[in-house]
Amino acid sequence: MSARLLPWLAALLAVTATAAHADATLDKLRQRGTLVVGVVLSGPPFGTIDPATRKHVGYNVQLSEGVAKGLGVALETIQVQPSNRVQFLQQGKVDILIANMQWTQERSEILSFVPTPFEEVGGAAIAPKGSGIAKWEDLKGKPVCVSQGSNFTRPLAEQYGAQIRAFRGQPESLLALRGAQCSAAVHVSPTLRELVSGNPDWNDYQIVSPSDLIPSPSVIWLRKGETDTQAAIDKIVRSWHRTGWLIDVGKHNGLPPTPLLYQLHEKFRKLPPA
Repeated sequence: MSARLLPWLAALLAVTATAAHADATLDKLRQRGTLVVGVVLSGPPFGTIDPATRKHVGYNVQLSEGVAKGLGVALETIQVQPSNRVQFLQQGKVDILIANMQWTQERSEILSFVPTPFEEVGGAAIAPKGSGIAKWEDLKGKPVCVSQGSNFTRPLAEQYGAQIRAFRGQPESLLALRGAQCSAAVHVSPTLRELVSGNPDWNDYQIVSPSDLIPSPSVIWLRKGETDTQAAIDKIVRSWHRTGWLIDVGKHNGLPPTPLLYQLHEKFRKLPPA
């Protein structure tokens, strides 16, 4: 794997090396019979609300269904925003987060996470055609819209010199872009790439660079100390990789699997079921 993943690997080893101790969360889930998952519904492919049924649908929801099935419980999904997802988890409003929240060192210091990632996602920048923005370096000194709590904020500001304007979530950020409050907006790459390729309302906008910003492991987040729940869900994620289920789910939702996903499939398919 690339050098950018080395800090994550070090943290993963620290997590898996920690002696497990029981917590009440897993028993509570089974007694309640329902897993409550906080999901981001920022648009395809990750999640939306079906206008006919009002049900939550999309990639994040299907992963949530997979976790609930693996635990043998029912599922309830609650929509969260980048600005409140950590608080929802810490306050016990949700049991876990599958919420477009990639691993970072800072996040791992306040939350726990399932060691085996389920994908890798980076950021893309969207800007009006003819803006003169053609690469990440062109964002220097320009106002850039992001979601509050985005892991793209630091590299945009420190590496590329962008002027950050943070909004509650992706919809508000993109609305600000259309209102000329910023020169570009940066969010998870699959969503923005689908937006400009499949939505006629965005014909006048383009992705400004073929390379994604800081591709990082996508993981499921939990509260600190929930080691038995963490171990149970990690076993589920490893089974997804072993069977290739994650590759199928990604393709079904229009999310092309990354090289990391194929690498993990090759790794786990050679191992016996846990």
